[in-house]
Amino acid sequence: MDAVRTAPASPSTPHAPERHRHRKPKAMNAAARRALVLAATAPVAGAMFAGPSFAAGKTAAAATVGSPDAAEPLSDADRAMVAKLGERINNPSLTNDGSSVSGVVLDSASDEVMWGHNASTALMPASNAKLATATAALDELGPEHRVATKVVYSNGTLTLVGAGDRTLSSDDLGEMARTAVDGLKAAGVTNVKVRIDDSLFPEPTLAEGWRDYYYDHQVAPVRALSVDGKLSADTALDAGKVFAAKLADRGVAVDGDVTRGTAGVGDVPVAQKVSPTVAELVRTMLKTSDNDMAETLLRMTAIKAHKPATFEGGTEAVREVLERYGIPLGNVVLHDGSGLSRATRIPAATIAAILDNATEPRHRYPLGPILEGLPVAGEAGSTLGPEYARFDDPNSKCAVNEVRAKTGTLTGAIALSGVTQGKDGRWKVFSFVENNSTAENSEITDAMDGLAATVNGCWA
Repeated sequence: MDAVRTAPASPSTPHAPERHRHRKPKAMNAAARRALVLAATAPVAGAMFAGPSFAAGKTAAAATVGSPDAAEPLSDADRAMVAKLGERINNPSLTNDGSSVSGVVLDSASDEVMWGHNASTALMPASNAKLATATAALDELGPEHRVATKVVYSNGTLTLVGAGDRTLSSDDLGEMARTAVDGLKAAGVTNVKVRIDDSLFPEPTLAEGWRDYYYDHQVAPVRALSVDGKLSADTALDAGKVFAAKLADRGVAVDGDVTRGTAGVGDVPVAQKVSPTVAELVRTMLKTSDNDMAETLLRMTAIKAHKPATFEGGTEAVREVLERYGIPLGNVVLHDGSGLSRATRIPAATIAAILDNATEPRHRYPLGPILEGLPVAGEAGSTLGPEYARFDDPNSKCAVNEVRAKTGTLTGAIALSGVTQGKDGRWKVFSFVENNSTAENSEITDAMDGLAATVNGCWA
């Protein structure tokens, strides 16, 4: 989840989680691009992305942020949008002078930078960093990749082996226990020892820029085994205890306490639970801004890229994937997968390039789940839902259902980056990142929502 930002506030003051919680060649003509988009767009996002929109193959448009240099003249609607953004970026609720706001708007079809303000200035992106994590996970692991939590047996011991499935539930462990008990009883075994194996990831550490109070509040220590999304000091041990209780409920006695160990190569598999696909995990992570899921995906990506399953290995893998896509990384500093790190820095130009990259039909597989997972303005259950008081201001209500965007919120940082269709029918990619405002959180988010509504063209 994004962290709630309160202002003014000391940077060290604990805060609760939110709970109101590229590159295309220009050779194709417009008709060919539209035909390719309609053929490539998946049904999940079809309602928003079926019109004249995303073209194929982008060059490093976002790396050239500055004054607009459009290949085609701006429409009257876009000229008005650009002028209004120039005024509204200096909203006192963002900063007194606009110097700590990074913003950019791209035309998705042409890749032209329509408007920019400090677009290459690297700021804390908060949970907008999850867009980079999502890109790397989808690219390295593949959208259909799944992992399996397993139970294996050897010499009177059942071992619950974690694989990085953050969706594992008590009910799942109950079903795995039922399957294991059926086999044990058939073999005449009525009591066992239980241990956990979460050795897929190394011992958890704090990321550079993380604060101690994040644990049990914003994120759990990153382990390969957890249950019910619980935030605790040892999510793997918690899962083991739930599993042991499920065994006991089904008539198999558990000897002693749950311990930690490593499964042997000769242990006999007796049960397993397969995770959702990476595509499903990414959609959930983005829609709800799930920090734990982001950090788990970061480690799974690192492993697939043959790197250590650590913050350092994961962020190195992310950078390599983004570089392959041509995303500008000159001012980018990454320290985690969730964006909780206060040492991470990403310019709006880079965030917009990541999103712009995902709009390309040739990248629909594997990157389509990024667009599908972006919260929709006014969508209940997402970080842009009414429970978070988003897009409920008189200036932004008009953009409800018209904007898809990833939120980002930390003390001292708010970001909003996404896509919307302008009044001229063309798709725009936007990113706004703000740091250091002393206004109330609600005033800042209203101002950011207003910027997105301006890109949509509904706030006149």
